[in-house]
Amino acid sequence: MPKITIGNYLLQRIHEIGVRHLIGVPGDFNLAFLEQLLQFDGIEWIGACNELNAAYAADGYARISGIAALLVTYGVGDLSALNGIAGAYAEHVPVICISGVPPLHAIHRRALLHHTSGTGEFDDVMTCLGQFTSAQARITPANAAIEIDRLLATCLREKRPVYLQLPSDISYLEIEAPESPLDLRIGTSDTLQLQRAVDLIARRIVQAQRPALLVDADAHRFGLRPLLCGLGERCGIPFASVLSGRSTFNEQHPLYRGIYAGASSAPEAIAAIEESDCLLMVGVRFFDATSGYFSQRIPTEETIVLDPFSVKVGDRVFEGVTARDVLAALLQKLPHTANAAPPAIAAPPDTSGFGVSHKLTHLRLWPRMARFFREYDVILAESGTSQAGLTGVRLPAHSTFISQTTWGSIGYTLPALLGSLLAAPARRHLLFIGDGSFQLTAQEISTILRHDMKPVIFVINNGGYTIEREILGPDSVYNDVQNWRYAQLPAVLGPESAVQTHTVSSEDELNRALDEAESSLQFTLIELLMDRRDAPAGLKRMAAQAAQFDFGEC
Repeated sequence: MPKITIGNYLLQRIHEIGVRHLIGVPGDFNLAFLEQLLQFDGIEWIGACNELNAAYAADGYARISGIAALLVTYGVGDLSALNGIAGAYAEHVPVICISGVPPLHAIHRRALLHHTSGTGEFDDVMTCLGQFTSAQARITPANAAIEIDRLLATCLREKRPVYLQLPSDISYLEIEAPESPLDLRIGTSDTLQLQRAVDLIARRIVQAQRPALLVDADAHRFGLRPLLCGLGERCGIPFASVLSGRSTFNEQHPLYRGIYAGASSAPEAIAAIEESDCLLMVGVRFFDATSGYFSQRIPTEETIVLDPFSVKVGDRVFEGVTARDVLAALLQKLPHTANAAPPAIAAPPDTSGFGVSHKLTHLRLWPRMARFFREYDVILAESGTSQAGLTGVRLPAHSTFISQTTWGSIGYTLPALLGSLLAAPARRHLLFIGDGSFQLTAQEISTILRHDMKPVIFVINNGGYTIEREILGPDSVYNDVQNWRYAQLPAVLGPESAVQTHTVSSEDELNRALDEAESSLQFTLIELLMDRRDAPAGLKRMAAQAAQFDFGEC
């Protein structure tokens, strides 16, 4: 086999699987690898303001492109990024975390180094990262090719982060490495098991009077969206998603029934899912905040559960069967039918009067935003107010929705915006974020401006943590944040950049700002001044459920 340096082999492999940007923060243990990166054609370095933001950005990048790579330095960098890595793990997002670690000779003799615990221990950080990654390895000249390939294949197969430690003294060492492409084959289904599962599922679908599809984010992560849409249309099966699975389906499609969240769902979603006599669930996980606090009513005997690598039909479990193979076989086996007559989609809320000098309210804001959206937009919604406000809005066709629904780390979406912009620069990107969340990661605006990106950012300014106020302590000081002049921040963080900013408090001011944003090709930030106790109805309902669940009769 030909020889190649370890660093270049790693870069070659991550480029091969689709990584075009390496996001991170430099540190002394990763500088040699960074020098190799600068000489490598096809991957651009993107320096973030800190490792947590870099991890969030990698997460956002992977949700668009299917894979991302993150570079940190040992100890301080690893643990700063850990919250972002944990979020990607919880939400099934494939991120390769590369850590430049101390030289192998120092590790072997347990040297007392900076960025360590000062005990000579070098497995503690690996243990921490091991709790939130699907595979881990410390690269050596003896194992480099094998371990790099193993970690990358695991990341893509399981759609979860992996952690790779690259000692600082080996990236320039040459190794023998295969020239053949990385083996990314995923095992095919057992033939007999697949046939039995497909026959049983097809029979149930044909016999059903009210079949339905319910999906979560894994339907998108594992590339099942085209097959699911094809199955729904072929058999006239209505479909819905849980909140974390938004934009899997075209929400403007007549078969779409909305977001299913247990008792908090719209009536058409409840009817389609809870009254189904043949419910296909794909990768669905019911969490507290996405199920109306476990108020889902799933007809278990009639439920077919498709997970990426197994299938459950009623009480029967088929191991060694992939959801992809099952869906592909069903499309071949099932005839065109019209099991479900699509109901008329409810007319959108009337916003014809929006634009007078009324104060901004959540009741009227979100229907107005629906008119601002267009096909192929990437729409990011911070956990809490923004996510709840957009729950009642049907997104345009071909749009992508990004929100950290499960992990729910506030501040996630602003750096995730950086990642999504890098992954899809030709699309329009819209971010909705509250002032409290914005203050956690605001500095990443400087990176967005540095790379001349042009998103539209909406900052909801109501002086604090709205969702926390609704759960407990509406007037408590711990739910307040210092007021910033948000619209002036781009001039501070990117003084040479062309930007457009607005501070609005009324409907007519917002209309003018949106009109300018529509025609502008500049970075745009729109600060929305809103009452501190105003909130979307869905947020108020969820907060009441959270308070009861968390505190009981407090």
